[in-house]
Amino acid sequence: MEKPRGSWAWLAVCLLAWTGLPPASGQDLQLEIEPVAQSRALRLDEPLREMDAARITRLDCLLSGVALQKKDGTWLESKDWFSYLSVAGGRLKAKIKGLPAGEYKAISFRIGLDEATNQSDPNRYAADHALNPQVNGLHWGWQGGYIFMALEGRFLKEGKESGFSYHLANAPQLMKVELPVVFHGGRPLTLKLELDAAKMLAGVDFAKDGSSTHSRPGDALAMKLKANVEQAFRVRSLDYDVYQTPAFATQPAPLPSGTHALTPAMTQRFPQVQLPADNPLTEEGVALGRRLFHETRLSVNGTQSCASCHEQGHAFADARRFSPGAQQQQGTRNAMPLFNLAWQPAFFWDGRAATLREQVLMPIQDAHEMNETLPSVIGKLQADAGYRQAFAGAFGSADITSERLAKALEQFLLTLVSQESRFDRAVRKVAELTESEKRGLRLFVTEFDPSRGLRGADCFHCHGGTLFASQPFANNGLELAEDDHGRMGVTKQAADRGKFKTPSLRNVARTAPYMHDGRFATLEEVVEHYSSGVKLTATLDPNLAKHPENGLQLTTQEKADLVAFLKTLTDETFANGAAKTAAR
Repeated sequence: MEKPRGSWAWLAVCLLAWTGLPPASGQDLQLEIEPVAQSRALRLDEPLREMDAARITRLDCLLSGVALQKKDGTWLESKDWFSYLSVAGGRLKAKIKGLPAGEYKAISFRIGLDEATNQSDPNRYAADHALNPQVNGLHWGWQGGYIFMALEGRFLKEGKESGFSYHLANAPQLMKVELPVVFHGGRPLTLKLELDAAKMLAGVDFAKDGSSTHSRPGDALAMKLKANVEQAFRVRSLDYDVYQTPAFATQPAPLPSGTHALTPAMTQRFPQVQLPADNPLTEEGVALGRRLFHETRLSVNGTQSCASCHEQGHAFADARRFSPGAQQQQGTRNAMPLFNLAWQPAFFWDGRAATLREQVLMPIQDAHEMNETLPSVIGKLQADAGYRQAFAGAFGSADITSERLAKALEQFLLTLVSQESRFDRAVRKVAELTESEKRGLRLFVTEFDPSRGLRGADCFHCHGGTLFASQPFANNGLELAEDDHGRMGVTKQAADRGKFKTPSLRNVARTAPYMHDGRFATLEEVVEHYSSGVKLTATLDPNLAKHPENGLQLTTQEKADLVAFLKTLTDETFANGAAKTAAR
C-alpha cells in the first residue's frame, strides 16, 4: 500500500487498511457534566426552589482519581488525573486520555483530593493545570489545602435577600461518585453526566442548618451535603464520539441580557471550528432563527420561506432542479444543502457571500427568489407582537433590524451539524462497512496513476478530509452554459471561469439533483461524468486534467462500489430531524 499523503491521510490511516483507529487520540473518554435542577437545565442566579427563592451563583469543584470497572469486576484507576469544573466559567468537560480497549460496566471518580495531593505545594503545577490556584480559585491559601466543592448562592430570609456559602473540603468531605454504565473501550467516547443541584440541596434548611460550612470537624451540614452530592450524579447519555469546544477569532461578546448560552455539538474529528465572536449562540437566538427560517413573511407575497427551498429531509437542499421563486420566477442554479456551515469559507455556488450573515439576507432580496425588501420585512415583523417579544428575548431589546434578522438566522444555521453517518460510526469502530463499500472507499482515496500501479477514482483531491470538501472552488469538467461563468462572475478573473463551489459529499445521497445546475439526477450519473464525461478546458482542475483524454473508464463494478461508499455518508438522524444539534 502506498504511504498516505496530503489531505487524505486521515481517511487512509483510519480506514484504508481497516486495521483500527489511530493510536491515543482516537481513544479518549470525555466526561461532560450537565448541571440541572430536577428536570431542567441549571441557570445560575435563577430560582432553584420556590419556598425560599434559593438560587445558585457558584458551583465549582475538583475531580480526581477516575477509575473504570472492567467486566470482570476489577478496576483501572488513573491516580494522576485531575480536572477543574466550573459552571460559571463554562468548564464542564474533563478528558481521560488513552482509554484502553475492553468491556466496562462502571465509572467512578472523586470530588476532592487525596490527603497527600491536598497538602502538596500548589505552586508546583503548570500554568494551565487543574490544580494551579490561578486556574481554579479553590485553594485555601494560608490555611493550606483545597476547597473540593464550592456551592454558593442566595435565598430569601424573612423576605430579605441573604446568601449561603457551602465549601466542602478536607479528608472527611472527600466525595466518591460511582455510576453503572456499560461501554466499550479503545474508541472515542463522550459520557454525559447530569449533576442535579436540587439533589445537592435536598433536605437543607437554611434557617435551621445555617448558611455556611467550611468543613470543620463534626460539621453535620457538611456531611449531609457530601452525601447529597454523591447521589446527585446520573448518566445522561453515551456517544462514541468526542466533541470540541469552539474557538473565537476575538474575545466573544457578552451574552445579551436574559439569554442562555448554547454550544453546538461538533465532533473533534472535524477541524477546529471558529464561531463569530460578535454573535454568541444562545438558546433564544437559535429558537428565533429557526422560527425565521420557516417564516413566509420574508417573501414579497407571504408564500415562501427559507425552508421552502431547503428541506430537512433532503439535508436542507431542494429535490427540484431549480427552486421557483415566491412569484414562480425561474432560477438557474440548484439550491445548496445547509449543514456544517461553520467550516465554509464562502457561500453560494460562486462564493459571492463571504459570510453566512451576509448570505442569509440575499435570497430575501433576490428578484428570482423571495423578491422582497429588507425595510418591508422589518415592518412586517415589527407589526407582530410575538416577534417583538422574541427579538427582545434573543437580543435584550425589542428592536428589530436587518442586522438582528441576519444574526438570528446565522445562529440557527450554525447549529445544523451533520456528523453521524454510518461512515462516521465505522471510523469509531461501532459499525462495519460492506465489502463493496470498502472497495468504494479505496477507489475514493486512491490516485489514478496506472504507471505506478494505482487505479483509483481520485475523489479525495477535492473531497478530502472529514468534511469531504477540501477545495473551495474548482472547474470539474462540465459543459458550461454561455451565461454562467461560475466564480469568474464574482472575481472577474478569467482563471476562475467554470469554477464552482466544491460541496461536501456528506449526505450526498439525499441532495439530488447534482451540480450547480442540477443536471444529474442520480449518483450513478455523477460517477459516470468523472469516469468518462469530463470536458477538457483551460481552467479544468489539474487533478482532473492529468487523467487520460478518454477518462478513468471505471468498470461497472467499480462504479457500483463507489456509489455504495458515497451512500454511507448519509446522516439519517440529521435528515430525519432527530439530529443532536446542540449540547450545553
